[in-house]
Amino acid sequence: MQFGVFTVGDVTPDPTTGRTPTEAERIKAMVTIALKAEEVGLDVFATGEHHNPPFVPSSPTTMLGYIAARTERLILSTATTLITTNDPVKIAEDYAMLQHLADGRVDLVLGRGNTGPVYPWFGKDIRDGIDLAVENYALLHKLWREDVVDWQGRFRTPLQSFTATPRPLDGVPPFVWHGSIRSPQIAEQAAYYGDGFFANNIFWPKEHYIRLINLYRQRFEHYGHGAAHQAYVGLGGQVFMRRNSQDAVREFRPYFDNAPVYGHGPSLEEFTEQTPLTVGSPQEVIDKTLTFRQHFGDYQRQLFLMDHAGLPLKTVLEQLDFLGEIVPVLRAEFAVGRPADVPDAPTHRGLLAAKAEVVR
Repeated sequence: MQFGVFTVGDVTPDPTTGRTPTEAERIKAMVTIALKAEEVGLDVFATGEHHNPPFVPSSPTTMLGYIAARTERLILSTATTLITTNDPVKIAEDYAMLQHLADGRVDLVLGRGNTGPVYPWFGKDIRDGIDLAVENYALLHKLWREDVVDWQGRFRTPLQSFTATPRPLDGVPPFVWHGSIRSPQIAEQAAYYGDGFFANNIFWPKEHYIRLINLYRQRFEHYGHGAAHQAYVGLGGQVFMRRNSQDAVREFRPYFDNAPVYGHGPSLEEFTEQTPLTVGSPQEVIDKTLTFRQHFGDYQRQLFLMDHAGLPLKTVLEQLDFLGEIVPVLRAEFAVGRPADVPDAPTHRGLLAAKAEVVR
């Protein structure tokens, strides 16, 4: 399994001090978090894509390219690449370029995002969201696998004898996860192509994600990519740790209560009971995270949201130290009883080896 962190890049006031970081401070903090993730032994750093305040990561490939130059092992990914409002030609070229610069340490999560106004800003209609996701990915998939592409669809000008450059590194496109909070059509799309399915696994009760992931697994098998338990599943999650669980709850409560996304709603206790959020000791985080396999089956990637709601960078880096402590335990526990035919998390090296086997 792969373990890592993802960020949405929110610029949020610290409710305990009232201070709001500048955009420059927040952007550099995200880089520091990525470097710390590699230092403590995590596998993945993923950034969201947003084009509206209070978020700063409008150009994921710029940030990830910079991080690629300062890391050696970390897989660089996105928490959402907006397949609906980005031109698939630009996605194909931008992420292939990043793939070359990072020596293959690149994959991406495609999604529609959760900000309605972004559609008209890029000349799109939110009512076409699902259709845009389906058509744009069909083109992206083709651009990465065919050297010369002819294309005609509903949402962009036709292509005639077009070649996206650079070509994917070693002829192997970046692995794609299709991210969704609520859309069965996206689970179907991931299954159709044999790609990964990333369930946000943050805001909703586990029963909701169980339905989506089971649908994806069933359709993955239906399309002939392998047995249902061999499908590629990734999960999000949220944690906040201190050595003493009472200290964790006391420290995190003001951040939870005032968070732009879920503040002023259910209590912290209600939210931790109903969703994957875990606030407590490292052992409590281990225990709850291990229940994910009971609910969703063996899976390949676990990412945690650590740096949101105004938490200061110092605190986030302390959280990453905790995560570095518990990840070896999680790796060992998740390996126990894992069927031998469940695939490992996709990497460029693994995909290249699989391609060589097919050619042979």
